Amino acid sequence: MEKQKLIVIGAVAAGTKAASKAKRDNPDMDVKVFTKERYISYAGCGLPYYLGGIIKDKQELLVRSPEDFKVEQGIDIYTEHEVKQINASEKRVTVENLKSGGTSEFSYDKLIIATGASPIVPPLENVNLANIFTLRSVSDAFAIRELLDSGTVKKAVVVGGGFIGLEAAENLKHRGLDVTIVELVPHILPPFDEEIALYAQKHMSGMGVKILTGEKVNGFEGNDGRVTTVKTTAGDIEADLVILSIGVRPNTGIAVEAGIEIGAARAIKVNKYMETNIKDIYAAGDCAENTNLITGKPAWYPMGSTANKTGRIAGHNAALENQAEAMKESLEGVLGTTIVKLFEVNAAKTGLSERDAVKEGYEVETVLVPSNDRAHYFPGYKQIITKLVAEKGTHKVLGAQIIGEGVVDKPVDTIATAITLGARVEDLAKLDLAYAPPFSMAMSSTILSSNVLLNKLMDRIETVKSPELPGKLEDGS
Repeated sequence: MEKQKLIVIGAVAAGTKAASKAKRDNPDMDVKVFTKERYISYAGCGLPYYLGGIIKDKQELLVRSPEDFKVEQGIDIYTEHEVKQINASEKRVTVENLKSGGTSEFSYDKLIIATGASPIVPPLENVNLANIFTLRSVSDAFAIRELLDSGTVKKAVVVGGGFIGLEAAENLKHRGLDVTIVELVPHILPPFDEEIALYAQKHMSGMGVKILTGEKVNGFEGNDGRVTTVKTTAGDIEADLVILSIGVRPNTGIAVEAGIEIGAARAIKVNKYMETNIKDIYAAGDCAENTNLITGKPAWYPMGSTANKTGRIAGHNAALENQAEAMKESLEGVLGTTIVKLFEVNAAKTGLSERDAVKEGYEVETVLVPSNDRAHYFPGYKQIITKLVAEKGTHKVLGAQIIGEGVVDKPVDTIATAITLGARVEDLAKLDLAYAPPFSMAMSSTILSSNVLLNKLMDRIETVKSPELPGKLEDGS
């Protein structure tokens, strides 16, 4: 009997995860992975910390090599090989060897598209000047680090105040650079509600990072082919280095050409099994659409955690010989749970922000509750602030944001778990969570904020929203 053939397009998070899972579940499967990149299976989320020197050796970013996959699992990975065409009717792909320029065709029984996403490069004047970078691949990080190590860079501008941009700004500041962030919208951390984002913004400003919000980059000027100036609506900013971090787009071109459907979120449309509209073709990772677990609507979360989960599911299902639904793995949806470190402050989010919940038509109640991350008498305790969002009528927990110098990963993961299981505020308030003074308060931040929110939902207390506070203090109300 001829071996089943699996081809995977892409070899970072979702692609290598899919290939590995497929080979584990079906050891007899012939698995080939094609990537146009030189490096594979790298730690993309660690790139800003390589710039800052926290990760010292670039080899630490390279999790596994093609040789590792071949020797340990029998998976063939072809680097610097770009899949140029998918012939879905004949189940063949055309591949170009980017080193030699030659092309070859390979047949498949199952195909997984894990082409990821590419950074958005705006069509601005002189955007192609030297020392203007994106930060998406290890090749980007290696080039920026080499420039930083040369000692010629004194001033950096980061365009975009999202997660990667902020992490890059922090690490450039750690290296002693004069750093400016330019963000188009009114505050950094756009997915967060304003009061949480402004807390982070104030902290970063206090650490010496200049932040310009509500401002636009219009272009660049240079000398001898290298950037010297960033032209913005707030004026010109001197720069030896520019990092463009204004977002990414899913790489869907090859899928569109093959007749694969694109979803409402502009990524490849998949069902909960990671199946596309064409039989035996799957998609996973940053190129694929997700479902928001709360709204049930299409969404897109280009995150390493989601890429690994969806890659694993695609690999398992592609390897199945018995395609009965009972045998398949699935993902009902995701919450977009995320976390970021900004100097001494940590910020985390799960589910819907208040802004997004209202936009989706929910009638919401929220609270903003300060607390400690452990017993106040225990050395090293820090303060955190929890914002909880719930639906008024049902008391269903819709989302949370947590920020502060203390531990925020444990409470945000607790709340993410509760939301996944359909918890109401009453359920969250009764969770039996671990307590000892070095780790938590007797009434943890999650339980404390849940009780405050429950009191508010039951009309036992009245609170003031943070945007209303300055006005009330001013007029004495």
